Amino acid sequence: MSADKTEDASGRILIDLFMTLDGVAQGPGGVGEDTSGGFRFSGWQAGYPSPGMGAEVDDGMRGLDALLLGRRTYDIFASYWPQHTDGPEGHIGRLFDRVPKYVATRDADLALDWQGSSRVGDDLAAEVAALRAAHRKVHVIGSIDFVHTLLAEGLFDELNLWVYPILLGTGKKVFDDDALPSVLRLLQPPITDEAGVMFLRYGRTDRVPEVGTFG
Repeated sequence: MSADKTEDASGRILIDLFMTLDGVAQGPGGVGEDTSGGFRFSGWQAGYPSPGMGAEVDDGMRGLDALLLGRRTYDIFASYWPQHTDGPEGHIGRLFDRVPKYVATRDADLALDWQGSSRVGDDLAAEVAALRAAHRKVHVIGSIDFVHTLLAEGLFDELNLWVYPILLGTGKKVFDDDALPSVLRLLQPPITDEAGVMFLRYGRTDRVPEVGTFG
């Protein structure tokens, strides 16, 4: 097996997250997006404009041919993007509306009304393998609770982080104590805009951290 997962011939699972410098990825896009646990900073990304990162987000969407989302993020997307297929965000809205959408949930009776939506979650490892076989670029956007599962089981190929120079001190972190010990590989030089927001793109490898002592 290749040490660099981005070199595999199969499709890739790409995790895309906006996060603060102290690792918080909860509720970046709106004040009511995710206030669970009493989180009072929902909307922190929207409150800190990043003039240079839009192009990086758009570039990352090129080649996207499926979405894999947690339940909460799916509900947010389904209520927003079908109504935003025109205007400045229209190209993203049309893309998300068109591609297959896979929703990670244990609720077998969940109604998935957005066109092209289906459920996964019975056997995640097997289902992710099937998604890699069926698609070239499957993007996991937001979905922080679901991302914790993917990181714990090593079920991803790329980790794309937009890091904001903000400290919140509270909220759901990208990396919890269950993340699989891994060595990631930086795939391109970091990109920083004038607001201090940095884009980091990593690939997963088979390497695990090693320990030693400086002599």
